[in-house]
Amino acid sequence: MNGVLVVDKPKGITSFDVVREVRRAVGVKKVGHTGTLDPMATGVLPICIGDATKIAQFITEATKAYDATVKLGSTTDTLDAEGKVLETKPVPPLTRELIEAAFAKFRGTFAQTPPMYSAVKIGGKRLYELARAGEEVERAARQVTVFELTLRDFSADEIQLSVTCSKGFFVRTLAAELGQALGTAAHLCALRRTHSGPFTIAQAIPLADVVAQGAAVAASRLVGLNDSLKDLPALTVTEAEATRVRHGGVVEVPGQLTGLHRVLEPSGALLAVAEATRGRLVYRRVLLPE
Repeated sequence: MNGVLVVDKPKGITSFDVVREVRRAVGVKKVGHTGTLDPMATGVLPICIGDATKIAQFITEATKAYDATVKLGSTTDTLDAEGKVLETKPVPPLTRELIEAAFAKFRGTFAQTPPMYSAVKIGGKRLYELARAGEEVERAARQVTVFELTLRDFSADEIQLSVTCSKGFFVRTLAAELGQALGTAAHLCALRRTHSGPFTIAQAIPLADVVAQGAAVAASRLVGLNDSLKDLPALTVTEAEATRVRHGGVVEVPGQLTGLHRVLEPSGALLAVAEATRGRLVYRRVLLPE
């Protein structure tokens, strides 16, 4: 069994819990997820099975989209509803114009500091492990991009929004900083991932169905390796070039080609993922048969 199973992650469990449940249900050892979702979050979690684990890193790097609800008036140590309240502040009267003005600060590319309660590793330890031990360490800000930020609805103390963003973006941090921009405190109270790369919530299968129906339902819903990377441009090589790719040899490409590509065999099967640079391919992953 080889491919990506798009799971609709339920609330209250970790991404690693989902991997464990899928591994047990389908009877395959090689299973991994592609981008951590917090226990509080639900939605699209692509699970790589078999040979698909070889391309997990490229799926993880893809653009993500979320629907989120931000609670105004209080902030927590985890920046979400599962944390301890640290501060409360009055909420100013909200208008669409006021919220949109605040949103403008969070569109485009900017630096964002990962929260302490996150899976980011520093010194070999995940930040949430340090946070639970009562430690706070300095974190380097990272460049992130918000491609779209849309106001869906709001009330006196809640804002519902949709955000499309780059890998490594923390919606919890957005929630807290949005509160500051509005002159109050805030935390994330609901989060649902609606897209991850080419995968959508419409094609996601509830984890409970996978657990109940096992390998049969998983096999019927698998997305192939090539389709799992369809957001990357495709480059089909000749049979002679395919042989060189398999052996790590030089394959020349038009000089104007740049960026990450799917390298396809003449049959259309995914052969490699490579960077086109200076008129040649630099291989990131070659999919050799085992």
